[in-house]
Amino acid sequence: MAIFELPISTKVQRVIPKNAFDQYTNSKQKKLFTDLISRIVWTHKLSTETTNLPSKEIEEIQVFKIELKTKEDIQIPLDIINKSIPYPIIFIVKFGEEMFISTSTKHPHPLNQDNSIIDWTFKSNWLKIEENKYILNLKGTLDAVYKDICIQLSGKPEFKTKSLTKIVVYQQEVDKLEKDILKLSSEITRTKQFNKKVELNTVLNNKIKILEDLKESI
Repeated sequence: MAIFELPISTKVQRVIPKNAFDQYTNSKQKKLFTDLISRIVWTHKLSTETTNLPSKEIEEIQVFKIELKTKEDIQIPLDIINKSIPYPIIFIVKFGEEMFISTSTKHPHPLNQDNSIIDWTFKSNWLKIEENKYILNLKGTLDAVYKDICIQLSGKPEFKTKSLTKIVVYQQEVDKLEKDILKLSSEITRTKQFNKKVELNTVLNNKIKILEDLKESI
């Protein structure tokens, strides 16, 4: 079953050896590729030549299918593949009759042109393959196609009025605030001193208010 209904002109269908990423891995990470991944297939390439869509900042979008040996956390291998390839990659991760979709925005490493730095990862939950609701809308520009799938995976259609850069910054800020709130809540629970609890609660409430305001700003 095809996950995305894409033109034949975009089809690549090339198996990528797992050891193609050895230069980017340590021994522990290399073992993850071996233990978790059955096969990596570069299924499609979306570019101006293959889609007739113009490009602004994004020149190409790659679609990779990752077939798993076991249903475990695959984020480390996905990050390694992402960092080693300069173009946006949409991953279709499959195990049996289940799948999830993931993609990460990134920018070039300032000191190493062969590596990218991941800014934010958008991904779906695991779902049955036949229940897939995500589509690649080949409309407008390649940049618009990529932004659209990121918005779909975020589950926040209200992002449509924002640039992808602003969406990523927003997600990063929300994530940091949520982690700070969780950390403060744990610290308050552990603290015995009343004055210290009051002080921490003040900081916590301030963080909660900032988070609420931020979410209302979208």
